[in-house]
Amino acid sequence: MLNALFMEMISYYEGDARRIQHFVKVHSFAKLIGEMEHVDEETLKVLEAAAYVHDIGIKPAEQKYGNCNGKLQEQEGPAAAREMLTNLGFDKKFIDRVCYLVGHHHTYTDIDGIDYQILIEADFLVNLYEDHLSKNTAASVCEKIFKTQSGKQICKLMFDC
Repeated sequence: MLNALFMEMISYYEGDARRIQHFVKVHSFAKLIGEMEHVDEETLKVLEAAAYVHDIGIKPAEQKYGNCNGKLQEQEGPAAAREMLTNLGFDKKFIDRVCYLVGHHHTYTDIDGIDYQILIEADFLVNLYEDHLSKNTAASVCEKIFKTQSGKQICKLMFDC
């Protein structure tokens, strides 16, 4: 089912290689960190699905507001994710958690689960690189936001901080 979701997201962002590349990289880091942190199988599945769809709110936000900032992504993403996940046959409890993560992936307080923490770390690893942020910024984010040992290790290795 995760591969079906992967293909659906590629179709969703048809013609937008940058956005496709982004969620693929976030998924890759999320899966790696999740496995290194020994999360259980169901949590890993939720994490992987959330990594694929975490930015699904960009398209509806751009269409409605001409803007896709983090808060608008959080606002518009859950409904789009819910529709896609429901159409693919995922169960309600699973969908609810993925949608929660999509609706909070730019909120860095009150993180309520390892899946949430890892999703944020994976997204930061990719965004720090894609946005060409400084080594000092990477070091600060690693210190303030990252909580998993695996995420911290990857951040330090990637950005030499």
